[in-house]
Amino acid sequence: IHHGARHAVLRELVNEVGESCNLTALSGNEVVYLDRVETAAPLRFYLQPGSRVPVHCSASGKLLLAQFTPAQRRRLLEHASLEAYTPKTITELAALEEEIVRTRRQGFAIDNEEFLPGLLCVAVLVPAPQGRSNLCIAVQAPIMRLTLEKALGLLPPLQRAAAALSRIEAQALPS
Repeated sequence: IHHGARHAVLRELVNEVGESCNLTALSGNEVVYLDRVETAAPLRFYLQPGSRVPVHCSASGKLLLAQFTPAQRRRLLEHASLEAYTPKTITELAALEEEIVRTRRQGFAIDNEEFLPGLLCVAVLVPAPQGRSNLCIAVQAPIMRLTLEKALGLLPPLQRAAAALSRIEAQALPS
C-alpha cells in the first residue's frame, strides 16, 4: 500500500509538471532511486529505481547532507571520491560545504549539469514526522526544457508532493 501511495503522488506530480520525477534516499555516500515516474516527452534521461548517484553531484544528495552537522558530513565524505562527472561537478570539499550550507538555507537543491551533461534537477526534502528525513522528491529534465528559472517555478508543486509523501510516511510508521 505504502509504495503504491508514494507512486501515485509521483505520478500526479509528473502529470502536473510534465517532467520526470523521482523519490530518493541516502545509502552510504550515494543517493538511491526508490521510485521514479518518467515524462512522456521524447527526450529524457532514463534512470530506473535502484539506480545510484554519487551524493556530491545530486540535488537530493546535497539536501540530505544538509541535515547533517559539518563534522558528520566530513566523516561521510572523507571516503567518497568527489569525482568530476561533468565540468560543473563540485569536486572540492570546501566548495561542496558552501553549496550544502546554501542548500540548507534555501530549503531546496539544484543539480545544474553536475552529474550528467544537459540534465537539470531540482529537489526538496520530504519532511520527516520527527528528526532527520531520508527522503527527497525531485524533478529532472533536459536543460533545453527546464531552465534554472523554470525549475524554481516548480518548487510549489514539489513542496505539495513532499507534504503528501510526508503524510504517507507518517501513516506507515508503527504506532
